[in-house]
Amino acid sequence: MPTDCISYQTSGYFTPLMNDYLNQKANLRSLYNRFPTLENFAAQLQEKKESFNDETRATLANVLQNQYKNTTISELTQQNIEALKVSNTFTVTTGHQLNLFSGPLYFLYKIISTINLTKELKAKYPASNFVPVYWMATEDHDFDEINYFNFKGKKFRWNAESTGPVGRLNTDGLNDFFEIFALELGHTTNANKIKVLFEEAYLQHSNLADATRHLANALFGEQGLVIIDADTSDLKKLFIPFIKQELTKQNAYKSVTETIKELSEYNIQVNPREINLFYIEDSIRERIIYENDNYVVNNTDLAFTENEILDLVTTNPEKFSPNVIMRPLYQEVILPNLCYIGGGGEIAYWLELKSFFNTVNVPFPILLVRNSVLLATQKQVSKIDKLELSWSDLFSKQANLENKLTQKLSSFPIDLAKQKEQLCQQFDALYKIAEQTDKSFSGAVKAQEAKQIKGLENLEKRLLKAQKRKLKDQLERATDLQNELFPNKSLQERQNNFSEFYLEQGVDLIPSIMNQLKPLEQNFEVIIF
Repeated sequence: MPTDCISYQTSGYFTPLMNDYLNQKANLRSLYNRFPTLENFAAQLQEKKESFNDETRATLANVLQNQYKNTTISELTQQNIEALKVSNTFTVTTGHQLNLFSGPLYFLYKIISTINLTKELKAKYPASNFVPVYWMATEDHDFDEINYFNFKGKKFRWNAESTGPVGRLNTDGLNDFFEIFALELGHTTNANKIKVLFEEAYLQHSNLADATRHLANALFGEQGLVIIDADTSDLKKLFIPFIKQELTKQNAYKSVTETIKELSEYNIQVNPREINLFYIEDSIRERIIYENDNYVVNNTDLAFTENEILDLVTTNPEKFSPNVIMRPLYQEVILPNLCYIGGGGEIAYWLELKSFFNTVNVPFPILLVRNSVLLATQKQVSKIDKLELSWSDLFSKQANLENKLTQKLSSFPIDLAKQKEQLCQQFDALYKIAEQTDKSFSGAVKAQEAKQIKGLENLEKRLLKAQKRKLKDQLERATDLQNELFPNKSLQERQNNFSEFYLEQGVDLIPSIMNQLKPLEQNFEVIIF
């Protein structure tokens, strides 16, 4: 079995910004509070404790108890909700869209990273409590991003309409969807367990938020996971001062725009708007725009004076929804949070926000890149061994994999580097002769050298191509294997749904993954079943 270790930075699947963050490059140091190490949590814990009050804790715990009132929860989850009332309890949070049946595999890895980190923190700081939190993105409205999942190479899509916040979306129509998916699953014991998971989540709950809560609780409730839906009036009341500041002062726009200048060498993840809030109702989530001395709700007839909209914030804060720039602040205002765990894209936009947090005087959390995982079977590992491949080979681009394997399998060298070197030595002698003549002869020598080097390179390409034809069967076995592990030439965790692996592993799937992941390590974990 290959034993090489793949770091995030060498995997080829992380952006330059993420690689530089993970390498703690000096140019990014001002954009985060503390780098994720166990030791750095001591200061983070103290900073958050000093800024978070008991009234907010009581409101948070009461909201959670109300949201769980129709859900059967584990004793550990109940203890964690109760513990949030106490000043020595802190959260580690991850967030995710309400993807149908969890969407891609990394939904699992986000939550497992979060749970495992709370365990490590408890071992390091036993005097405090640490609660894993899954923040459901119930206020998002990009339904086309979440209404499908992939199973065994097929896309299963829920055809429905949604214009408001997705958490409030009715689950009507999923009965027909489930019938099609159930046929694909078959009738094994594990297939039946998957069907029960889907039925109980999506066919027995009336909206997408409740359905997602049920699914996440069924998968992770025994680990004490606390699931929060922040689309509620009581939590929005805690955010009122920040909503009003955003409407009248536009602090986010000013701060984030300045930070983006510091990130000019990278691709920017998100850009701020002048007002980073939406107006929401059951079927509406539209931007709030300031124009002609009024606050206008985009694509509607709604318009407010400054006094009117500030009054509305006071009486109905639930009508205001933070966008991608403001949502992190909302999270940190209502949770006693120490760390946010997300994918590379999420951490990239969080890095734009620290100066904004400083402006509004809210502690900025530690940012941790979630665990990334490649799941492989023993059969696939046997194939890798027979082909004498490493994991780094399989993580490489397919053309590079083919070239490397062709060179390895050939009985003679495909690389003509030695011949090129010999040619260069011959031309060095010619250059010395040319130095004793005129410049035109030197130019002729240079042109001839370039021509012959180019000729060798062309021969090298033809030789490689000829060997690929000769080794076609072996190369196809390698590329077929790579395509199994990296569907659509992408990471497995971004393509496959967990049900595909649950079908084989059943209830052992999540514990097996959980036992092997270490959230503070920066390695791409390969897990063999």
